[in-house]
Amino acid sequence: MDVSSLFRWTPARRAGVGATLIVLSTLSLALLARRVDAVPSFARQTQLPCSACHVGGFGPQLTAFGRQFKLMGYTMKTGNGANVPLSAMLVESFTHTAKAQVDPPADGFSRNDNTELQQASVFLAGRLSQHVGVFAQATYSQNGGLLGWDNLDLRYANSFNAGKHNAIWGVSLNNNPTVTDVFNTAPAWQYPYMAADLAPGAPAMPMLFDGLGGQVVGVNGYLQLDGKWYGEVGAYRSLSPAFLRKVNADFDGRLASTAPYARLTYSWNLPAGNVELGGFYLHARRGLPGTNAAGYAVATAGPSDRFDDYGVDASYQRAFGSDHLVTVNALYVDERQKLDATYASGGSSNLNGRLDALNLDGSYWYRNTWGATLDLFADNGRSDATLYGDAGKPDTRGATIEADWNPFGQSNSWEEPWANVRVGLQYTFYSRFAGRVHNVDGAGRSASDNNTTFLYLWLAI
Repeated sequence: MDVSSLFRWTPARRAGVGATLIVLSTLSLALLARRVDAVPSFARQTQLPCSACHVGGFGPQLTAFGRQFKLMGYTMKTGNGANVPLSAMLVESFTHTAKAQVDPPADGFSRNDNTELQQASVFLAGRLSQHVGVFAQATYSQNGGLLGWDNLDLRYANSFNAGKHNAIWGVSLNNNPTVTDVFNTAPAWQYPYMAADLAPGAPAMPMLFDGLGGQVVGVNGYLQLDGKWYGEVGAYRSLSPAFLRKVNADFDGRLASTAPYARLTYSWNLPAGNVELGGFYLHARRGLPGTNAAGYAVATAGPSDRFDDYGVDASYQRAFGSDHLVTVNALYVDERQKLDATYASGGSSNLNGRLDALNLDGSYWYRNTWGATLDLFADNGRSDATLYGDAGKPDTRGATIEADWNPFGQSNSWEEPWANVRVGLQYTFYSRFAGRVHNVDGAGRSASDNNTTFLYLWLAI
């Protein structure tokens, strides 16, 4: 067993056909008597352009209005006409690394210069009733050849006034800590919004970075006060290995107890933008996975590893007239580890570990059509020769530069909001990779050999 997989930052969890179809079919039956829509059919539900909610015309980066739409449970609508409650997304990509990888990154792919159908997703989302809305995503990926559930966020939301104060409050049922968040500092929604899954990445990240995504179910309560203060608390439990097999999700071990999650932010609303400052907390105790006679991953008895993640974040968003939009996002997460299970199994040299991750990105968009982004990242960890191999440390640092073109990003674009297209070109370069700078690893690779060129075509209807 590769114990380093307990800490690996993986892409959003893929899942299988059976359970996803059950979930989507159940939701569809609930929708037959109601008018609801999904992304980008959120735009058809509200009769507003996609750019009202999203920076860059479409995609996960939210405007101030988009954040409020999400907090209100995806329930805002205009008119009474019937709309199809589905949307779809397709991403085709090409990935090139500066030096061919030692082994193919996945079955069916080459050591370099790979094209793939990276994502094909269907969304069921929108208003279920006056106060209930849903965002549910099913995804197929050529890498693995599996279809199943992805992000899930089912909400009840309401508002009230008390004296001079107004508030939005709600409850969310979801499958990933931070998927409920409305800021693009949160790991579930932070930059890069689209990234290569056939190129090397950081070997270890804190648990908050998708370490539980798709493997848990949680209930979160949240409150926004006066459009400034926002607080959220929740708790997560592991889904059974049997269920996760049905949806083809990863199973990295069962949580030994309920994992609490907390979020707090404060926003300053400016005449042409906003500033946000906040924090995260996640506590998780998780055992190691085992394997049964059939070769399936199962939960095991015994000690558990403990992870405590503390994060601080900040974001800035400002429009300069109607044509120019600037955003800046920053996140720092420090994770303290006590590896009782991993150390006892011989998977680590140290009983105590530590990881920290820093991400800082800034973007500029012109008329939601042309965009440019610069992202700086630094991931570090405590030395552990057993856990991290010859390098002894997971330290990975570098930057990503991206240029984007959205031909239909404006509010009056052709067939808006049906036609959403983004062409993106990324270049990621490393000054340090998995603790290494120079050409010293067994495969003769330096950090810069992992530099990655990533070209993608993103369609959404």
